[in-house]
Amino acid sequence: QVQLVESGGGLVQPGGSLRLSCAASGRTDSFYNMGWFRQAPGKEREFVAQMRWSSGSTYYTYYTDSVKGRFTISRDYAKRTVYLQMNSLKPEDTAVYYCAADVNYGSGRTVSEYDYWGQGTQVTVSS
Repeated sequence: QVQLVESGGGLVQPGGSLRLSCAASGRTDSFYNMGWFRQAPGKEREFVAQMRWSSGSTYYTYYTDSVKGRFTISRDYAKRTVYLQMNSLKPEDTAVYYCAADVNYGSGRTVSEYDYWGQGTQVTVSS
C-alpha cells in the first residue's frame, strides 16, 4: 500500500522560502511520475511541478509557467522523499500543496492521471 506524507508548509512573508517534503512508502518503485499540485480556496487543484523517471537514475522535471525559476523539484532516492523548494514566494502561491504519484505512465500534468495523493500541507504567503 502506497502512502504519501507531506510536510514543511507554514506561514512565510512575501519573498521568503519554504521547502516542502513528500515522504513515500510502499511500492515506490512503481512510480512513473511524482508531482506537486496546489489548491487555493475556491479554485480547482492545479499542476505545479513534476518529476518523471526515465531510465536508471535519469529523470526529467517540468514546471507550470508561474513557478519557473522560483520552485525546484528534487528527490532523495535513499529517503524515498521528493522535495519542492519554493523561493521568492508570492501571496498568489498561497494554497494547500499536495504531492501525488502516478503509476500508469501518464503525462503527469493533470489531476486525473495520478493514482496516489498525500493529505496536503498549507502554505500561506502573507505579510
